[in-house]
Formats: sequence, structure tokens, C-alpha cells
Amino acid sequence: MAKRGTMPSLQGLSRRQMLRFAGVAAVASLGGRTGGVTASVGDTGGAPPFCVARPRQTEGPYYVDARLERSDLRSDPTDGTRKSGVPVALAFHVFRFAEDACTPLAGAVVDLWQCDALGVYSGVQDVAGRFDTREQRFLRGYQVTDSRGMARFTTLYPGWYSGRAVHIHFKIRTAPEADLGLDFTSQLYFDDALTDRVHQQAPYAERGSRNVRNDGDGIYRRSGGDELVLDLTESGEGYRGAFRIALEMR
Repeated sequence: MAKRGTMPSLQGLSRRQMLRFAGVAAVASLGGRTGGVTASVGDTGGAPPFCVARPRQTEGPYYVDARLERSDLRSDPTDGTRKSGVPVALAFHVFRFAEDACTPLAGAVVDLWQCDALGVYSGVQDVAGRFDTREQRFLRGYQVTDSRGMARFTTLYPGWYSGRAVHIHFKIRTAPEADLGLDFTSQLYFDDALTDRVHQQAPYAERGSRNVRNDGDGIYRRSGGDELVLDLTESGEGYRGAFRIALEMR
């Protein structure tokens, strides 16, 4: 059952660390607007290869601060119905890079939101008038990273909507309830060949073929989308994958 409530207080980050993170986030934001990406942390002080910064990307028009703490995003907590589609088990590994050391970041809030197999988001009224789901909350939720910096989700392979490549939005927050609450927002993408196969299945096939692939998506192309493609492997009736990201805090 989904649990509603206020976001948890995130401990272990001093005011100075948060201010330094704000500076890094500002640089990342500028990089996104100019077509650059954040530098690999592996290029800074010989950090291990798993400690890598990722490009920041736009939040988009469909973000809702639903404050649903849950790992399985497929159901709608308003009525208990579950969205159909190909399941994806996704593990986030969040690290903190500081003073040439990369360590797991515990207590970070990882928020995910995405469209369903037919390209529909919950919690919003579509700007093009295609849907109105303001009273629903499917395919949204957050988890708090554990002592290993891990947050696990079960979601669905996304469908598509006009103008965008297939993607999932994510936001990592370091102090969501504080005046200095900061966040890092970006998107996850999928291999085009894999999407071709998945979208031939029901219920995805009802939408027909998508009109934008990865290299035709301006956000993907200009803002380092190739650094945000999930590496998925088959698992039962669906797929599983892990995504590693380091937040630089000096």
C-alpha cells in the first residue's frame, strides 16, 4: 500500500556541503542549456569508474510532487488498479564524491515519474488535451537510499508520446523539506532496438510506431542523453538494470 506523508528529513549534509552542491548543480544546469554535460568524476582525482557524474536534463511539464513512498510504481493508489506493460526492476546507486573519495550517499530521496504503455502520465491534464488524469497517481513514487546508497523500484517499460524519445524522469533530493533543499533532475533513456521489440507487444502496440527515436529527440541530443541510457538485461517476463550516479559535494 502506498504511504503518503511528508518527505523524510535527510541527515548528514552540512550547510556548507549543500551550498557547494548548489554551485555544482548550477554548473550542471548551465551545461544542459549549452549542450554540454557534466564532467565525469572519474576525470577528477582518479575516482573509481563507478563514480560518474551524469548530465542534468529538464524536469518537463508532467512533474507532480506526489510524495508517494513506494518501490512498486505500477499501481494507482487512488483505486488500486495496476497498469499493464513489461515490468522493469531498476536499482539506483547514488554516490557522493568529495575530496577525491566516492562513498554511498544514504538518505537521499530518489523520485521517479513516467508515462504508461500508451503515453499517458498520471496527476496532470495534458497540454494537448489527450488526457486528464489529475486524480490519479500511477507510475509515480520515491524511495530513500539505504546505507549502500541504493534505491530500488519496480516500474514499467514506458510507452511514447509525440515529440519525445522513450524515457523516465528522475529527481534526487538532498534536503527536500528545508529552505536550502536542493535537487538534481534528469531522465533515463532506452536502447532503440530494445524499444522496437517491446513496443511490438500489447498494450504498447495499440499506439503504433513512435515518431521520435533517441537521436531525433532534441533533449537527448543536446543534453548528453547517451550518458543516460539504461543497460537492461532480460529477467523473467521483463527486464532489470542498475543506474549509478555521483553527486559532487566538496
